[in-house]
Amino acid sequence: MRSVQDQLSLVAASVVAPRPVQVAISEAQGLLCAEEVVTTEPLPGFDQVAVDGYAVRAVDVVLAGTPAPAEMNDLDAGGIEVSRPEGSEDLVVHLPVVGDVAPGSRNPIRLQPGQAVRVQTGAPMPTLADAVVPLRWTDGGDQRVMIGHSVDSGDYVRRIGDDVQLGDVAVSEGAVIGPAQVGLLAAVGRSRVLVHPRPRVAVISVGDELVDIDREPGPGQVFDVNSYALAAAARDAGADVHRVGVAVRDHDRLREVVEAQLIRSEIVVLCGSVGGVASREVAEALGDLGELEIKRIAMHPGSVQGFGRLGKDEIPTFWLPANPVSALVTFEVMVRPLIRIALGKRQPRRRTVRARTIGPIASVVGRTGYLRGQLMRDERSGEYLVQVIGESATGTSHLLAELAEANCLIVVDEDTEELDTGDWVEVMFLAQRG
Repeated sequence: MRSVQDQLSLVAASVVAPRPVQVAISEAQGLLCAEEVVTTEPLPGFDQVAVDGYAVRAVDVVLAGTPAPAEMNDLDAGGIEVSRPEGSEDLVVHLPVVGDVAPGSRNPIRLQPGQAVRVQTGAPMPTLADAVVPLRWTDGGDQRVMIGHSVDSGDYVRRIGDDVQLGDVAVSEGAVIGPAQVGLLAAVGRSRVLVHPRPRVAVISVGDELVDIDREPGPGQVFDVNSYALAAAARDAGADVHRVGVAVRDHDRLREVVEAQLIRSEIVVLCGSVGGVASREVAEALGDLGELEIKRIAMHPGSVQGFGRLGKDEIPTFWLPANPVSALVTFEVMVRPLIRIALGKRQPRRRTVRARTIGPIASVVGRTGYLRGQLMRDERSGEYLVQVIGESATGTSHLLAELAEANCLIVVDEDTEELDTGDWVEVMFLAQRG
C-alpha cells in the first residue's frame, strides 16, 4: 500500500503546465501573470486635480481661515483681497475666477498671481497652480470665490508619477490578476497580458450502467453523477473543463474517447468501478496509450485509485472510484493540487487549520482519513471547533448529501484509530458557500 504523500509526490512530478499565452486583460482575472509588466509612462501622466474645487497658488490663500487682527487696516495681505465676514473671527480670501477646467480638457490655462480656476476631479492642473482648495471650503462662486481655509503646496493634487513612475513594475510576474491588477493594466495602457492559462481538464464517466441526466434510467441503470460533480470540482480549482460525459467500457470505443481527450487536455479524469474485472478491462483498453496503474493508497475514502501518464505527451490521467463521495474526496486530495500547480500557484493545497473536536471521531488505522466535517469557531476563545458529519463516527462513505453539508475535510493521521472530544485535529477547508 502506497502512502498518500508518496502518491502526491508521484502526481506532482507529472504536471503538464500549459505554455503562457497573451490574453485580453478582460479575460485575465484569476490567472497568474507570466511577465513583469513595466510601465512605459508615469501614472498619472500629468498633474491632476484630486477633488472638485479651485486651483490656486497656495501662497495666495495662506491667510484664509486664520484669526483676523484687531485692526484690518494693519493687515498686509500682499495685494490679495481679504475680509472678515460678519459674525466670524477668521479671515476669508477673495479671488477672481478666471476659468473652468473639466476632465479631458486640452486647452491649458495659465494662472496668474491672485487668481483661481474652477476645476473638477481628474482635470489637468492649470499652469502655475500648485494646490486645490476643495469646494466645501468655499462659497462656490463663479466670477469670484470666497475661500475660508488655506492649503499647502501640493494639497489635493495628484502629481505626475504619484501612482506609478516610469520604469516601475505595475504587475509582477507570479501575481494573481484581480480587479485592481486589471485596472492598473488598463491605466498603463496594456490591452493584453501574458498569463499562465487555465489547464484543460477532461472528465469522463465510464460504465455501462450510466445514463445522462436528461434520459430516464432503465432497469439496473443510474444517473451519471460523477462527470457533473467532478467537472464542477475541476472548474472550482481553476481549470478549463470539458465534461465528456459517459463512455461505455467497450475496448475500442473507450480507447478512442480517451485518446481524443489526451490530445486536447493537460489532465484527464476517468471515473468508474476501480476494482476487479472492470478496472482491468479499462487498463487493458488503454494499454497502448501507456500504463494506468491501479494501486491501493493509504487513505479513506478512495483507497483504490489509478494514475498514469498516457499518450505521446504523457498526460496525467486519473482513475477515480465510482462512489461519488469517494471520487470527490480523491479529487480534492490528488487532482486539485495538480490543477493548482499547473496554474502556477505557489500553495497548491487547500488551506488547513488546527481544530478541536466536539465529539468522538473514529478512523481506519493504517490509512489517512479524509472525513466530512462541519467547521465552526468559538466566539470567545477564537478556537476552531469541528464535528464529523454522519450517523456513525466515520460517516457513511456513499452519502453525497452529507458531503454537500460539509465545509471541511477532517484529516485523521493514519496511526490514529479514534479521536476523543477535545482532541486537536488538522482540518482542510472546502469551498466557501454563500
